Amino acid sequence: MRRNRNVKIIATLGPASSSPDVIKGLFEAGADVFRLNMSHGQHEHIEALHGAIRRLEKEMNRPIGIMIDLQGPKLRVGSFKNGEVELETGASFRLDLEELPGDETRASLPHPEVFAALENGTTLLLDDGRIRLRVENAHPEFAETTVEVGGTLSDRKGVNVPDVVLPLAAMTAKDRDDLEFGAKLGVDWVALSFVQRPEDIIEARKLIAGRAAVMAKIEKPAALAHMSDIIDTSDAVMVARGDLGVELPVEDVPGIQKRLIRAARKAGKPVVVATQMLESMINAPVPTRAEVSDVATAVFDGTDAVMLSAETAAGKYPIEAVELMNRVAVKTESSEPYHLARDAQRVRAEATTADAISAAARQIAATLHPAAIVSYTNSGSTGLRAARERPEIPILALTPQLNTARRLALGWGLHCVLTDDATGFSDMVERACRIAREEEFADPGSIILITAGVPFGKPGTTNVLRIARVGEDG
Repeated sequence: MRRNRNVKIIATLGPASSSPDVIKGLFEAGADVFRLNMSHGQHEHIEALHGAIRRLEKEMNRPIGIMIDLQGPKLRVGSFKNGEVELETGASFRLDLEELPGDETRASLPHPEVFAALENGTTLLLDDGRIRLRVENAHPEFAETTVEVGGTLSDRKGVNVPDVVLPLAAMTAKDRDDLEFGAKLGVDWVALSFVQRPEDIIEARKLIAGRAAVMAKIEKPAALAHMSDIIDTSDAVMVARGDLGVELPVEDVPGIQKRLIRAARKAGKPVVVATQMLESMINAPVPTRAEVSDVATAVFDGTDAVMLSAETAAGKYPIEAVELMNRVAVKTESSEPYHLARDAQRVRAEATTADAISAAARQIAATLHPAAIVSYTNSGSTGLRAARERPEIPILALTPQLNTARRLALGWGLHCVLTDDATGFSDMVERACRIAREEEFADPGSIILITAGVPFGKPGTTNVLRIARVGEDG
């Protein structure tokens, strides 16, 4: 099954999309990677979804990526005597460690690590930023605050602390358990929440030990200060606009999205744009015009993938949401502004043999207009370097590693095929031509470009660029 677009689509599975029939419908509609949210669902349910995806993968004979999204630390207030309270703007309000039901004057915040980091003047955001408090008196066991923006506050609402780096690890005990479960299950990507510094990624990588790739979710302002190091230590990044829009002024988020996409592109790492892309389709069969423009903007910016969350996990129209996102991506990529933007955003090749070969392939493609670039890749790095160039023609990534093919399902423009590695130059050319025909990328007489590494089968040795013509028999 060939996609008629380069950007990839990630669909989140949930109550609305747990059956094998719906999962298949999502894939046929355009989903390339499935996200399993560890904040919801028991391990038994996650394992069942994983099994359904793998059976679909075998049925469709196409590598499918699976991502688990770790919950991360969740800061929440306690409960209230009557379930909720009304906080008046200008009123005093106390947060403390006492495990007692709250009222209009105080509430429990059972997180001593938060109080340890607070200072006078620190801003606290409650209930996704709907309520804002200013700390007047910070103490290791409590904080006396003034309500700057009031409203209704109910049990267990979330707390955000945008002004400080909290002394919290990105992974809780639950996250470590979920990570180990996912790694043993055989997922391809682990999305790490609450990333504040590169050390958070390093810790996760040690625990994963190469069993899955690590995606850093950029959702904390502190992460932006370490953006370059976080990108370098991760395998991919996600622009998690939900929490970013809570902890930062919402008008800052579009610019941050563009910065992150460009930085990830420069580093050759996949980047995902997520959150509320087609939010209205949770309840409506068509999105708003603004949402369509939002998806198109991410495609124009050159993101590797766009993600659907509640739209497919809990919405009334999960398959329709993927179909719509697919149509928007196809239409956007066929437009003249997209081609102009792609050329303007092209990044400079790094001084490596692999980058030189990938850049040369893109330049030759612009001159000869071949049918495809066929990239032999073992670890996946060569495929990602080819994608980094954003060529005007399709990229076939040929790999003998199933886990590589699944991970590359996230990469821009990569059509992954599982095949044995080439045994020599003649086999390299014959195999590439045959697969290009079988996958309907090339016809007899078409030209293809082949990139590979010698000695064959050795990762990280891309040093060959070959122009070949497809024959009647491949």
